[in-house]
Amino acid sequence: MNEQNASNGLRVAIAGLGSIGTKIATALDQGIEGLALSAVAVRDPARHQAFMNGLRRSPQILPIDQLGEAADIVVECAPSQHLRSIVEPAVKRGKSAVVVSVGGLLDNFDLVDLARANGGRILVPTGALIGLDAVNAAAIGTIHSVKMVTRKPIDGLKGAPFIVQNNIDIDNLREPLKLFEGSAREAAKGFPANVNVAVALSLAGIGPDRTRIQVWADPTVTRNVHRIEVEADSARFSMGIENIPSENPKTGLITALSVIALLRKQRATLCVGT
Repeated sequence: MNEQNASNGLRVAIAGLGSIGTKIATALDQGIEGLALSAVAVRDPARHQAFMNGLRRSPQILPIDQLGEAADIVVECAPSQHLRSIVEPAVKRGKSAVVVSVGGLLDNFDLVDLARANGGRILVPTGALIGLDAVNAAAIGTIHSVKMVTRKPIDGLKGAPFIVQNNIDIDNLREPLKLFEGSAREAAKGFPANVNVAVALSLAGIGPDRTRIQVWADPTVTRNVHRIEVEADSARFSMGIENIPSENPKTGLITALSVIALLRKQRATLCVGT
């Protein structure tokens, strides 16, 4: 890192200014120790002009493949099909990429090798799940099984490829319906906007093929509900969390807060949790 970067702290760029990206940009603009918002990439700059004008310091607006030139950390907050075009240029330059659409990482896992070869890093935030630090610790020993049950309101599941391909009608549900049961890898293909949490869980633990998940459409819930059970040689533990949806019903409000917490850790004097 050169002297200018050392004095100014880490520069952070954000790809996408949806419900997650705007909250992260606002937090950076209001001040996170040792970090500064340097650039953003958006599909339609005019649509976000009012938001940008409200920031104390306007970041550059750049194409997504140039964010790595203007930042030390690039935060991916875009639809999963854009993951590679955001992450690859950043890690090729030896920069860090924070990946929110972690389900898309499974189909682009060579990016991990690319980052390793160029001195870059790929950081996956905890996101909509608690307890990933416990899973990380248990994985140092032996984890025997990881099971997860996700229940989501109807609006949060509409348009998922698995539902569309199987022509499942969820609009008129009166009671919970189990849509899917299988591996986290299979779930990520069928529900790319819904099960990033399961993929993060799998990468912290025993991998996407051994991590088992059920996905339910549940008209009786108003929050995104996740229940996890882990059996390991060091501990047996279960976790539950009920996340309030953000403006985007597919995404929990806590996801953006998790990214902000991860960014705070990059330069924080005191870090709590693994």
